[in-house]
Amino acid sequence: MLDFLGSLQRTHMCGELRVEQDGQPVVLMGWVNRRRDHGNLIFLDVRDRSGITQVVLDKEVSGEAHAKAEAARSEYVVAVKGKVRRRGAGLENPNMPTGAIEVVASELLLLNEAKTPPFSPAEDAIANEEVRLKYRYLDLRRTEMQHNFALRSRVAMAIRNFLVEQGFLEIETPFMTRSTPEGARDYLVPSRVHAGSFYALPQSPQIFKQILMISGFDKYFQIARCFRDEDLRADRQPEFTQIDLEMSFPQQEKVFRVVEGFLTAAFKTASISLTTPFVQMTYDDAIKNYGIDKPDMRLPAMVSLTDELTPELRETLKIEKELPVLGFVIPKAGTLSGTQKRALVEEIRATFGDCGLDFLDVARLKTNDAFAPLASVIEAKLSEEQTRFEGAASQVDAADLIIVVTPKIGTPAKWNHDPQWIYKRVGGLRLQLAAKFADKHKLFEKTGTEADFKFLWVTDFPMYEWDEETKVWNAAHHPFTSPHEEDIKSGKLTNDKGAVRALAYDIVLNGTELGSGSIRIHRQDVQAEIFRSLGMSDAEAKERFGFFLDALEFGTPPHGGIALGLDRIVMILAGATSLREVIAFPKTAKAIDLMVDAPTPVSDQQMRELHLKTSVRS
Repeated sequence: MLDFLGSLQRTHMCGELRVEQDGQPVVLMGWVNRRRDHGNLIFLDVRDRSGITQVVLDKEVSGEAHAKAEAARSEYVVAVKGKVRRRGAGLENPNMPTGAIEVVASELLLLNEAKTPPFSPAEDAIANEEVRLKYRYLDLRRTEMQHNFALRSRVAMAIRNFLVEQGFLEIETPFMTRSTPEGARDYLVPSRVHAGSFYALPQSPQIFKQILMISGFDKYFQIARCFRDEDLRADRQPEFTQIDLEMSFPQQEKVFRVVEGFLTAAFKTASISLTTPFVQMTYDDAIKNYGIDKPDMRLPAMVSLTDELTPELRETLKIEKELPVLGFVIPKAGTLSGTQKRALVEEIRATFGDCGLDFLDVARLKTNDAFAPLASVIEAKLSEEQTRFEGAASQVDAADLIIVVTPKIGTPAKWNHDPQWIYKRVGGLRLQLAAKFADKHKLFEKTGTEADFKFLWVTDFPMYEWDEETKVWNAAHHPFTSPHEEDIKSGKLTNDKGAVRALAYDIVLNGTELGSGSIRIHRQDVQAEIFRSLGMSDAEAKERFGFFLDALEFGTPPHGGIALGLDRIVMILAGATSLREVIAFPKTAKAIDLMVDAPTPVSDQQMRELHLKTSVRS
């Protein structure tokens, strides 16, 4: 027979007890983590979210409690009354915070039984992720998962407290709204009352937070749920959480200081102190030095060797004369055998395919008297970057892997209208090789200090991007992002879209984009000009954004803001490799919730109420 809890109240959490409580009476409640039967002595490890305490059921102390312990099994829910006792010499468990004590039970209540679980929450890792997601309530009992969500709660509270202290108001925006183009597919909600019409779940609160600035709230924030119907991966979910904020009358730097402030507060909850202000870099410099708009600063940058490869050398080595030559170093990864090196060169060439890029072997250059000076110049240039990266004088040597990429004769200057394509291809190779040799260079290993977290602001993104398929310029961000004032005045919006810079910025951490923001368009005439520059007629703009364009005509202040992914921040702080480790009830890569078995068909009656019917595509 199971017991009732009655009026019994616990006095301590299982992870709180220490030797200072020796001799104290306590009441603990939780789950049986493990059970060990030694005849007259039965040991139960009792677990709650705070940790584990070893409970001793001694037949001579309480025969009734001992008898109940014989029936207890893994994941039974129990309550224990007893006294704290210091463990004997040599019996301590240094791997447990409570390992110096145990509780000698005088009474044991079996509050609920449990079926044999498909896996034990006592396990450190469960290989089958589908089983974890199907039985998510068991997976969430694991110590690692409990730690992740305690961390998430502390991070969210620290951010909220900081923003409130800075004068921000927390304001909720609608979940059911109008479908507007924001870069991904909307989740649509059919209306029962308005046949054939749909609400959309918000991809972000973008338009609403701008309207809140028009409404005079000055500083808004929200820890907001967002929804995007897009293909998933490890750092993307169909529903996710943003730290969303907007300010009136800001410059970029003002937004940066606010974000740095709340990130400092958030990281402090994980005992990490951050140094501010963060490094800033323009988009063009990020591409030039790292080949990507979200640089991983834990690795040395790329180095331009364009000037070192003179026209004469290029002619001899069959290198295109006008295009960039780039090099980089993967530290401590260069001690490869001849076979390994040949395989690596083939891998690099296969990565580039037939785009016209090739690998220049610096080691072979050294063996040729005509090219040995060039090899020395290349190594010296790469050593300069190594010195900058390490903060002390450094030289590349045989332990470092040197990569130099050259364009073959006939290589195009642009690829899909992109003059920076070579930098991006080489930047991709840099990250690929850094991941391949991570066990050698160890630059991604955690030290538990600020050095693990390389923050960066990337600014001055392109306003437009070319769509090769449709042959038109599209907004690189949402169409409410303001261009640089001088680019508007110079006429580039109509004459040279590829050169227009946006007042847009990203916050990047260890090669992961944490968030994006911008200074917004606050003038109706400028907003109309941007829509026209995107090929949108006044009538089309009115149909899509009429309510917003109307609002801009009623005294809109200059404003700007940003949205950061809370899930990504917690994922990085927790050292997790997937957002599923920090979202309580996530979806699979196919957007399925295995625990509740969603999505599922609904009844014909529900479909009729919504004026819908399904048809099967042939």
